[in-house]
Amino acid sequence: MADPPISMYGAPWCPDCKRAKQFLNEHRIPYEWHDIDQDSTARAYVQQVNNGKQIIPTILFSDGSILVEPTNAELAAKLGMSWQARLKAYDVIIVGGGPAGLSAAIYTAREGLQTLVIERSGLGGQAGITQEIENYPGFPRPIKGSELADRLAQQAERFGVELLKAQEVTKLSQDGNQKVVSVHSGDEYCALAVILAVGTTYRRLGVPGEENFIGAGVHFCATCDGPFYKGKDIVVVGGGNSGFQEGLFLTKFAKAVTILEVAKEVRASKALQEKVAARKDMQVFTETTIQEFRGRGRLSSVVIKDLATGKTREMKPGAVFVFIGLRPNTDSFEGTLELDQSGFIITRPNLEASMGGVFAAGDCRLGSTKQIASAVGEGATAALMVREFLERSGEARRPESEPLEVG
Repeated sequence: MADPPISMYGAPWCPDCKRAKQFLNEHRIPYEWHDIDQDSTARAYVQQVNNGKQIIPTILFSDGSILVEPTNAELAAKLGMSWQARLKAYDVIIVGGGPAGLSAAIYTAREGLQTLVIERSGLGGQAGITQEIENYPGFPRPIKGSELADRLAQQAERFGVELLKAQEVTKLSQDGNQKVVSVHSGDEYCALAVILAVGTTYRRLGVPGEENFIGAGVHFCATCDGPFYKGKDIVVVGGGNSGFQEGLFLTKFAKAVTILEVAKEVRASKALQEKVAARKDMQVFTETTIQEFRGRGRLSSVVIKDLATGKTREMKPGAVFVFIGLRPNTDSFEGTLELDQSGFIITRPNLEASMGGVFAAGDCRLGSTKQIASAVGEGATAALMVREFLERSGEARRPESEPLEVG
């Protein structure tokens, strides 16, 4: 296997290093990590290229160029990602490039609608960083999440969809019959209709020390960060399907995996429970929760509590991976759209939100099933609802060919 084209020099406690790692992980860009706290050669290299100063992250690219403390915009530019869309106005803007958003884009573009997809991180959403997907229809063998995401993106581009990556939507407003989407760079894009497929992110425990060690021993993506803990003991928090699936994946690297579940019983499927039970390098504790994360610069131990007895004890894992549910990425729409108390978008039966011409699909929508197959279906449905909306408003285009049938 060829060496990764990018080498990043940094330290687990460095917030800019965490941000750069997250950016590369979300865009599924391989890189080699060099911890200057552990590697004196790496530390000397950083000082050499920075005229004696120890500035991190220092990132070396395959062409010999170096970026020091780059912003996400600078990383995007270096990696050839477009920071601006080609146009200012589109027929449809889709916010979110996961399975729901990309499926919607395939359908709207096939209908002859000028379509822009805006994605703040990597295309594919949560599915794109899932190690293996076993229950997606049409794939009798498991498919890697990254491969499925790449296929969806390629199909969307084939139909002429414009993909704008590494841009976060900050506001949604209305100007006459136009919807106005504002992004972090300060640019604004208009459309006759908008589909929100912004997905969800992992919830955090909210206990002392957690925030301090995110990226330095506390993680939310086994695919991204599991390889850094080869031969270590790992704790997984969460007894649902995600916790068990990611725990099984982590056994590829870990010496042992311990799953903690706060409830009396785990919620993972029977098949997953049987797989975990069959492994000697995995154990599960119910009615157990983490009380505190401890360490200096990096995670060194966790305090866990047995809720049945009230007793606490200290564990010293190499890392803790948290899988306790999801929260919708809808902060930018508070006060603009009707959301439930958890932030999920409330929609009508036709998937239209409280603002006319704005539709929601996938995990961010109240009532969604949080499954890839249903997200794809909702994306396609939202696209067809957009067509009906545009027809009612007299703005519909006639596609150059027949609409794409469900296949």
